[in-house]
Amino acid sequence: MFRYWVRSLSARLWLTSVTALVICLGVIAAITMYTFSHSPPRMLQRHADIRAAQRIVDGLRFDSHGQPVAVALDEQSAWLFNVATNDLMYRVLDDRGHLLLASGKAAGGEQWEKGNPAEESREDREVSINGRPFDLVTRETQRGNARFVVQVATSVAFNKAVLSMKVKPIPGIVGWTIALATIIFGLTLTFTVHRLLRPLRAASRAAASITPSSLTMRLSDKGMPSEIKPLITAFNDALSRLENGFIVQQAFLASAAHELQTPLTLIRGQIELQPGIEKKELIYREIDLMARQVRQLLHLAEVSESQNFVFSDVNWADVADDVAGYFALKASTENVSLELDSPVIASVIKADRSALFILLKNLVENAINVTPAGGRVTVSVDGSSIRVSDEGYGIDPEHLPFLFQRFWRAPDVQHDGAGLGLAICKEIAGAHGWQINVRRLQVGTAFSVVFNA
Repeated sequence: MFRYWVRSLSARLWLTSVTALVICLGVIAAITMYTFSHSPPRMLQRHADIRAAQRIVDGLRFDSHGQPVAVALDEQSAWLFNVATNDLMYRVLDDRGHLLLASGKAAGGEQWEKGNPAEESREDREVSINGRPFDLVTRETQRGNARFVVQVATSVAFNKAVLSMKVKPIPGIVGWTIALATIIFGLTLTFTVHRLLRPLRAASRAAASITPSSLTMRLSDKGMPSEIKPLITAFNDALSRLENGFIVQQAFLASAAHELQTPLTLIRGQIELQPGIEKKELIYREIDLMARQVRQLLHLAEVSESQNFVFSDVNWADVADDVAGYFALKASTENVSLELDSPVIASVIKADRSALFILLKNLVENAINVTPAGGRVTVSVDGSSIRVSDEGYGIDPEHLPFLFQRFWRAPDVQHDGAGLGLAICKEIAGAHGWQINVRRLQVGTAFSVVFNA
């Protein structure tokens, strides 16, 4: 199971995609962490300081003379300026550098920079206030003809502390983000791959159902990905060539068998009319064996084509009785007891009567051939099956997989044959949807034909 999963296309696609996602997210996370770890704090806090200065500018309130009298801030900004009075301060100056408004401790003390800020303003620079380094952001605003300067000073220590608070949770957030993204992507990809490969699985099931009796079937390319369609087309072309070759083979088999029947009959008749031929019984035996093989080849060619079957209501108990009567003389000659165990109530199925007769005939004939003199062959009929059991030497378990192969014969088989009887039985059972079971008995073997399987 593990080897199948490792070699499967869906597993490789899933593993490749998830690995690529993890690598990409890892690279992005590494770049992000490197940026936060190696960029100066002032660069990372610069935009925050500029936004703070802009909030002061936007919050300025003026009197009727156009002079600033107050600063209206949102709750969070006001709280910061009130709590961090030593580290976060603002001032509002006129164009001559006179102080108009200030926060907390910014109202008094030394100037934040030399000269007039309105004449030499710079958006971002570092200054020293009360001996401590501060990041200073200066913005200008205008009310009528009057020009005002807004300065926001944030201590470098405060900025570093805020930056540390911002950066500290980032590794955890990035890690959880990568983990969740990988899980969600993996689950989504599993569903997607399963859905994308659905047509291919359907084609595989259809291909597996194709047998010699259904070579006319073709795989549909409906819904197939463009990359798979050439494979489906090539497979269908191979099926067409295989069907054509099978038809030619079956036609040759039937023609050869049919053409051989008459000459064999004539040869046997000529031998019977020649009084001087020695060992006629041996010659008759060989001719009869050859004739039997020819008949089996003809039967095999017939049952391999489904259109050769004619289905009707058939009483399988009657067919079993016909087969038992057909082999009564052979069983008596071989000193084998042939018994028919059939219920009084008849059972009827849809089947080709002659095909069912051939199937049972082959099973009973094989059973008689393998049963020693004095033994017994039993044909049992019940409500859903027919069982043929013998008292022969049994079947080696390692030979069971080969029983129904054409022309296969067990190495230790003692009776003559071509190895086609059970192959014919399998073809007939397959065409009818029946099942043939083989079971080794304590003495002998039992073949069962199950009609309702």
